[in-house]
Amino acid sequence: MGKATGFMEYERKDAPVTGPSERIKDFAEFHKRLSYEEQQLQGARCMSCGVPFCQSGTMIAGMMSGCPLHNLVPETNELVYRGNYEQAYRRLSITHTLPEFTSRVCPALCENACTCGLYDKPVSTKENELAIIEYAFEHGLVKEQIPEVRTGKKIAVIGSGPSGLSAAQLLNSRGHSVTVFERSDRPGGLLRYGIPNMKLDKRIIDRRIKLLEEAGVVFKCNTDVGKDIKGDEILKEFDRVILCGGASNPRDINAPGRDAGGIYFAVDFLKEVSKKLIDLDYDYEKLIKSSDFSFKSLNGKSVIVIGGGDTGNDCVGTSIRLGAEKVTQLEMMPKAPDKRTASNPWPEWPKILKTDYGQEEAIEKFGSDPRIYQTTVDEFIKDKKGQLKAVRIVSLEPHKDEKTGRMNMEKVPGSEKELKADLVLIAAGFLGSQEYLTDTFKVERNVRTNVKTSADSFETSIKGVFTAGDMHSGQSLVVRAIAEGRAVAASVDKSLMGYTNLR
Repeated sequence: MGKATGFMEYERKDAPVTGPSERIKDFAEFHKRLSYEEQQLQGARCMSCGVPFCQSGTMIAGMMSGCPLHNLVPETNELVYRGNYEQAYRRLSITHTLPEFTSRVCPALCENACTCGLYDKPVSTKENELAIIEYAFEHGLVKEQIPEVRTGKKIAVIGSGPSGLSAAQLLNSRGHSVTVFERSDRPGGLLRYGIPNMKLDKRIIDRRIKLLEEAGVVFKCNTDVGKDIKGDEILKEFDRVILCGGASNPRDINAPGRDAGGIYFAVDFLKEVSKKLIDLDYDYEKLIKSSDFSFKSLNGKSVIVIGGGDTGNDCVGTSIRLGAEKVTQLEMMPKAPDKRTASNPWPEWPKILKTDYGQEEAIEKFGSDPRIYQTTVDEFIKDKKGQLKAVRIVSLEPHKDEKTGRMNMEKVPGSEKELKADLVLIAAGFLGSQEYLTDTFKVERNVRTNVKTSADSFETSIKGVFTAGDMHSGQSLVVRAIAEGRAVAASVDKSLMGYTNLR
């Protein structure tokens, strides 16, 4: 341990953040960085616990506690404290080779399981990780491994999101020939088109893709497997197939008036905004004035976002940047408590109220929190032209089902209220894998429509076809998708070679 009393000597200091009133003027990343010297003091706060829950990656009460990648957190924190960023990068790379993504978008499961956080503020492991990877890029340390010998085995990865990229990366380093099929025009999947630019600048993705291509990974974009090319064709050409298509079926809101114009799924909204921003070389002014952009100006318009999760928050922040006059976010569940309850002890994931960047921006711009809890849309109201003009919302109350014991949210009669709405964005989550993709490979799906495998396995019901990420486990976090991508790479490698050194 670098400094035994570091957590007592140094207060947690987070990197500066551009204020809400300034950052809503563009789509640039707004989280800054501390100097490397300042970050060293944050590394000194790590106690190197006897039992480091931060790196455990264990399911507790149905929730992940600690890092699913099992990053060697106390070791990398100490190396940050020592100022040895090069060795910290080498150590981090043992378990994780895409930290430029998680250090920006991960909710920091490691920090929420930090022992220091039980009575004080947790160690800033996420920002330590960001400092490590950016130091490595700045000093030319990040290089994809180019194998000296190829195995002659060919692998197809369907989907270039976090699980697909991590699987492709490891399998290519092993010497297999990897081709990644992506239905969109650019690689990245969820990272590129599911997360707004202010959280993850897309040039960060391009930086990694360039390294992967130089190392031999082939990306075939604008290729929708199951439509443009059938599964049988891929199975004939490749020795193994990995399905990493994500949980791509957005959950709908089937209320009267659903066919009104002006209702979009959040994923379609966020994708169009991100794609147009990239096409215009990240020029914010050109974006909001573009003639062929569906959302070029939301000035004077009221936006309703249905869904209180991360995607809903992203819709709030994006709508504000596009000039919305008013943004309201509807959340079905009750408002979470400000502090842990007795039924949610550490090191469980804290089920407490989180006010994210989009809500902060709404509070700054509109003067109040945009969230309305325990409510949903009861009806979409159209004008004479079939365009959305308002929504009728209804309050919800939890009621226990006596047969199952589950708590269900039920409508409260007489609580209906009408809100103006020019645009509705449905961010109610995802239901599972898309049927046309699973059908083309004839793989089985489970009751939750995720691709079915046996316990602790990544091979599907069809021999030689594997799966990982959200398509396998359901909608989850980028860090869990990367962990599954690494795990499926080891499984595929072992099936081809009889053994594996990947992990």
